[in-house]
Amino acid sequence: MKSIGPADEKYSFAPQAQTRHRADVIDWLLLILPGCIWGASFLFIAEGLDAVGPNGVTFVRIAVGFLTLSLVPAARRPIRRSDRSGAAALGIVWLAFPLSMFPFAEQHVSSALTGMLNGATPLFAAAVAAGLARRMPSPAVLAGIAVGFTGAILIALPGMATAENAAGQTRGVLLILVALVSYGFAINLARPLQQRNGALPVIWRALGIALIATAPLGVPAVLDAHWSARPVAALLTLGAFGTAIAYVMAATAAGRMGATTASATTFLMPVVALALGIGVRHEQVAPLSVLGAAVCLAGAWMIRQARASAEREAASHPEPAFASPQPPS
Repeated sequence: MKSIGPADEKYSFAPQAQTRHRADVIDWLLLILPGCIWGASFLFIAEGLDAVGPNGVTFVRIAVGFLTLSLVPAARRPIRRSDRSGAAALGIVWLAFPLSMFPFAEQHVSSALTGMLNGATPLFAAAVAAGLARRMPSPAVLAGIAVGFTGAILIALPGMATAENAAGQTRGVLLILVALVSYGFAINLARPLQQRNGALPVIWRALGIALIATAPLGVPAVLDAHWSARPVAALLTLGAFGTAIAYVMAATAAGRMGATTASATTFLMPVVALALGIGVRHEQVAPLSVLGAAVCLAGAWMIRQARASAEREAASHPEPAFASPQPPS
């Protein structure tokens, strides 16, 4: 029998190392790309508004997203009959309603500001979760919420305090905050639905409901639009990537790395939105708003770390099989 020498050992491990390296690269791409795509979506909204009204922007992105996701076989898998009404509700509170708010908001505020404020989404999700459970969050989560909301105030303050167009800026910020509240409820509704049925089948059905809900106002807006190449390209990219492909990537990342790790992609959104707003559309952003975005992201990171710690603690001390869940206090 031939013995394995040092040279043979070296090359026997090479394919495994290459496989691990390739898997690491894929994991990093799955973490980075969705955040970049979603961060760029606020630029695409602003570009689309140059040709069509806000209702048209929302309808086109949802229509393109639904058609794109329809090409993914996993998205068309059936879901539980009892969960169909929940998926339909998601179509309103996760898609049709909040996605309609952002184009109206960007008529008054910059795409960079809109994207930076979206960094507060985890804060609203945590606050809504605590409210639905009728239980105070842990001190670490509560601190993260307080820090994050302080950052959100700092983001919005410069535009709302400026005498010029202060009313419009305030209206735009309020529309964004209303959308984020809707996201907060949607995320808490989506989590159990996706755990039982998978993320993509739930999102695909929610997009179908959102398409129907936005059609009455969206179709007339599309017919009255003044189209040119740049807005068309922006909305097609927004729909295909921001409303479909990014969700596929995020769902894949959650399956490979866990939901907590995959959620780190959302921290890229405000950074990308800020960079593109300044670099592409030459938007003016106050330094205080940039500082607020950093503070807001710090709060979201604190919440994420607290949840990760709670998950590790629960995994290391599993409850007995006969233990019943504690009712909300």
